Formats: sequence, structure tokens, C-alpha cells
Amino acid sequence: MCGIVGFTDARGTYSTADKGHVLNRMLTRIRHRGPDETGLYISNECAMGNVRLSIVDLNSGQQPLSNEEGCLWIAYNGEVYNHLELKKQLTSLGHQFKTNCDTEVVLHMYEEYGEACLNKLNGQFAFSIWDEKRKKLFLARDRVGIRPLYYTHNQGEFIYASEIKCLFEYPNIERNLDVKGLKQVFTFWSALSPQTVFEGIREVPPGHFVVLEKGKLEIKPYWQHGFKHEKFTGSIDRAGEELLALLKDSVNLRLRADVQVAAYLSGGLDSSVTTALVKEIQPGVLNTFSIGFQDKQFDETNYQNEVALYLNTKHKSISCSNDDIADLLSTAIYHTETPILRTSPIPMMRLSSLVRKNNIKVVLTGEGADEMLGGYNIFKETLIRHFWAREPKSKFRPLLLKKLYPYIPQLGSASSSMLSMFFGYQLQETDSPVYSHYLRWRNGLQMSNLFTQDIKQELNGYNPVEEYANSIEQTVKGYSTLEKAQYIETNLFMSNYLLSSQGDRMAMANSVEGRYPFLDHRVMEFCAKLPDDFKLKGLNEKILLKRLMKDQLPQNVISRPKQAYRAPIASALRNHKLIDTYLNQEKVRKSELFDNKGVEKLVAKLKAGKLTSEVDNMAMIGILSSQIWFQKFIDKPDVLNDTELLKGKIRNKHIVIR
Repeated sequence: MCGIVGFTDARGTYSTADKGHVLNRMLTRIRHRGPDETGLYISNECAMGNVRLSIVDLNSGQQPLSNEEGCLWIAYNGEVYNHLELKKQLTSLGHQFKTNCDTEVVLHMYEEYGEACLNKLNGQFAFSIWDEKRKKLFLARDRVGIRPLYYTHNQGEFIYASEIKCLFEYPNIERNLDVKGLKQVFTFWSALSPQTVFEGIREVPPGHFVVLEKGKLEIKPYWQHGFKHEKFTGSIDRAGEELLALLKDSVNLRLRADVQVAAYLSGGLDSSVTTALVKEIQPGVLNTFSIGFQDKQFDETNYQNEVALYLNTKHKSISCSNDDIADLLSTAIYHTETPILRTSPIPMMRLSSLVRKNNIKVVLTGEGADEMLGGYNIFKETLIRHFWAREPKSKFRPLLLKKLYPYIPQLGSASSSMLSMFFGYQLQETDSPVYSHYLRWRNGLQMSNLFTQDIKQELNGYNPVEEYANSIEQTVKGYSTLEKAQYIETNLFMSNYLLSSQGDRMAMANSVEGRYPFLDHRVMEFCAKLPDDFKLKGLNEKILLKRLMKDQLPQNVISRPKQAYRAPIASALRNHKLIDTYLNQEKVRKSELFDNKGVEKLVAKLKAGKLTSEVDNMAMIGILSSQIWFQKFIDKPDVLNDTELLKGKIRNKHIVIR
């Protein structure tokens, strides 16, 4: 895995030395993404750079890399798992290779097929290709957005990078808040792609490519996850056979590496399935890693140890304390580059640190199974609410909701009327394309009341839920209730939050690459054809996957109810110095993001131990992380100096000047 940066200079504004200096500054910001090597390519009109975490073809494959003629150059971040098969095809067509890395395969695929090459790639990637003859820049991002890619314009020039912080090393790019992006974060847990929380900074959306030629910028989709109208018509056993074959091939492809590959074990079904398949394909020693919590209401250590023992893995675990979460929050925000409404990314950063300390660069994980196969409680909640909506005055139907969230104590003793008050919001709006997520997003809209009056005026009544609902209305037309909910979870929550703030950013903070077998596009496309009752039946989730693995894993893991991955908030922050440091009156007034009185009330509840509701907890971490974000990126960003660059922070340079 790697990091990339680059920019165009069509007007010849900068000298070769200037371009090299800017590239060095940009790359220094993401040295964590690629500590092994660094490469630069500089021409009159274009400059690009790469920091490399070498995983495939360790001894060659330095980037940027060119074709035989030297007219196409690529800077690449990612893995294309079917590169061996593609290389064989390309060789038969006359292409010649000087390395064994997948980077060169991607370059030759583009040379042979142009933008259509993207449909043939099975992997996770973000890359740029510069065509020296046509003066054309091509950027692309993988189907579901596992690898990040951002861009901006500056006085007619186009600048891009794997992380936003790199863009601010380009001359004269301003750092300003985008208030709509902030409102989206407080509603959806992330900004809506291509939006970010920075004004003028945009994300290349998942499954899209970018073409910049003759000053004209085009952004086009090449793939989007959706649900097929032609459904799978075979038996559930036949579906299991096909899914198992796809998963085995997906795991097998993701084990390709010239370094050791390990696996995460969360104690849940998804990571256990991935680990079991790895052990079946490669029966030798497998390193597994997990994280537990000192706070037992969040801890799954017993399940993790049971699976590790059952599958005979070489298991290592680490415990995350409340102090760890608070102590690492500021570092986590530096890497997420956005405020967060959960502390869940922080333990993942601790876990990747453990992996790296054991000299491992690659881990397989189970992300995507819940989205593809109906595993989340929000899916069950949606179906219960839909059932309840047929008889909205029923006193018994809302009681079904008590079974969904055993980790929320207030719900266990809630009466029917209390449940109706909480879960009855927009109950009968069942035709809405976002019916499944009304409750979750209402919490975010409520938290927006804590914004300053100036922010509210600037937002001018902007409603991101309405905007998003309108944007997907035609896409989800004809989908079942479950499929609509799955679509939103996959295309919004998974891509924009789970694979970003909680995934790529926390792993790459410690130079670790995550690989996701359930997110192989063939697996996703197959699952999209499955009937609903192969995924969710009554309150039993992931029917097909459980049936498939019933003899391959401990029964405790197969039959245990879904437990959402969460981390402490209030208990971690209550007595920590972060609160006084970032939420004092002066700091809150300076950021001009939140109303001081509202923040004071929230802090008082926190310190008194009365911050118990989900909304209050989300508001607390959202406000605190926003304040940290403001200081790190807007108010007092750390400044690189030339001495830092010259002290070997970027090393093993591979420089090409045209």
C-alpha cells in the first residue's frame, strides 16, 4: 500500500526544483502511508510522487513507473489482486514488463484498454496516470472507496493526493470550513462524497474516474453497487455453494503478497469466517490480532480467544483502556481529517499499531459482510418499524424493538409508550427512500442545534437528509425495504465512514494495509441478487452465512446475537484534560462552530456522570473532535520546515525528470 500526490502545471509556473520541493512537502505529510521508498516524476506540465509500502515485488516496482516508451507514467496506491492473470493476457498481446509488480500491470491495462481497464481490475486502488503525449491526466478510485483520493483547484492548476493534508502543502491553498460538509458529518457520520469538511476540497467518489485534458475536467462513474431486479432463483443450499466458492477465491486472491499476511479477529462471525477460510486455503501458521476493552460492556475477548483456539491461530491481543481512547483522540483526528461521532476508530488505530510492531504489513478483515448479507440491527429495526406502521396504534409491535439493542440499558426496561416515543419518528413514511435511517439521522439533526447562530444562518435551512433522499430516489425505486437500507449502509456509511475513518486511516497511520474479501465486487454483485430471506429472516441475521459456516466455527460464534462494534465515549472523556483543553469558553468562542452555553451544559452533564443518552454521547465526541479538527487543520496547523525534509524523513528517493 502507498500514498500518492501530484499536480498539473500547464502554464509553467514552477521550475523543476520548485516542483520537487512541493512534492517533497506533500509526500512528507503521508510518509506513514509508505515508509519504504519514495519516488518523484517531474515534467513541464505535470508532477507526481509516491510513498511506497512495499508488499508485492519488493526489489523493484519503484514509482512513479513508466511504460516501455516512457510516454505514460503512473503513481499508484493499492493492490490489484488479479494482476497475474491480467499480466498473462497483456503479454499475449505483446506488452513487455520490467517488474513483477501490479503497478506496471495497471499501467499497461490502461495503455491497452483506456478507461475501460477499470472494469477488469479486481482490487482496491487509487492511482494517477499522466499521458505525456496527449498532456492528459487520468485518476481512478476503486469501486467501493477502500483507498482515498482527494483533489482541488488552485489558480487553474489541479492538485490531488491520497490525504487532504498533502493538498495544503501546495502554495496558496486556503484552509476553510465547509459548513455543509460539517452539517453532513453531524447527520450521516461523514460528508457525502464528493463533499468534504474543507471548502474547495473534493473527494473522487468511489467507483469513479477523472479525466483532465486541455483544461477540461470530467468525473464519471464506472461502477456502482445496487440490487439486481433479476434475483437468484436457486435453493439456499445452492446459493451457499456459490457464495462459498466466491469467498474462497476472494480470500485466495487477497493472500497474494511477498510479505506475511495476517487476519483480524473481532470475535464476531464475519472476521471468524475470513480467518477460517484463510486457514483452509493456507493451513500453516496464521497470525491473528484482536482488541479488547477494559470496560466489559464493550469487550469481546472471550469470543476472540475461543475462535483463535478453535482455528489454531497464533493469536495476539491488546486491551484498550478509557485513557487510551482519550489520549489517542487527537492523533486519530489528524489521520481522519474530519470530525467523528464515534470513538470506534481509535481502538482500530491501537490494533494496527500492534500488527505493525509484529512486523506485519497486511491483514484480512471481515468488513462488508454485514452490509452484503443483512447483519446490522438497523435492518431489523427497519423491518420491525415497517411491520409496526401497518398498525401504528399497536401496543405490542413496538415491544419487538427491545430485543435489538441489549447494549442500550434504557431500552431494556422501556414501556411500549416510551418505545413509541423514541422509535415512532416518521413511522408511517414507509415509502421514503431513506425510511430505514430516519431515526439515526434525526439524532444528527438534533445535534445541529448546538451550532452557533452564524453557522445556522450560513446553512440557511439546509437539510442534508432531504438532499440525499432526492439524490437516491430513482436509484432505489423498486428495491425492497431491506434493500433500500442495505443500499444506504453500503454507499454512504460503509464507503464514507467505515472504510475511511475507521478503516484506511487507522490502519495506514501505522503503515498497515487492510484487505476485505467480502468486498470483492463479484461477492457484492452475487449478494445483491439474493432474496431478502436468505439474508434476514425474522430477527435472525445473515441466514446464509451462518448456514454456510455452521460446521466450520464454534457454535457460540454462529448463534450469538449481533453485537455492534463500539467503544466508550463518556467514561473515556469524563475526567480527561481534553475537555478543559478544547471545550473551554475561549476555545469554543474562537472556533465559532458551537454555541458556548450549549457546550457548557453538555460538559456539565459529562462531568456529573449524567451523559447517558446516545445523542448526548454523539454530541460530545462530535463537538470535541470538531474542536480538535479546527485547531489541527484551521487555527494552528503544524508547519513543515525544510530541515525536516532534509533529515531523511523521506528516503530512498527514485527521481525522474523529463
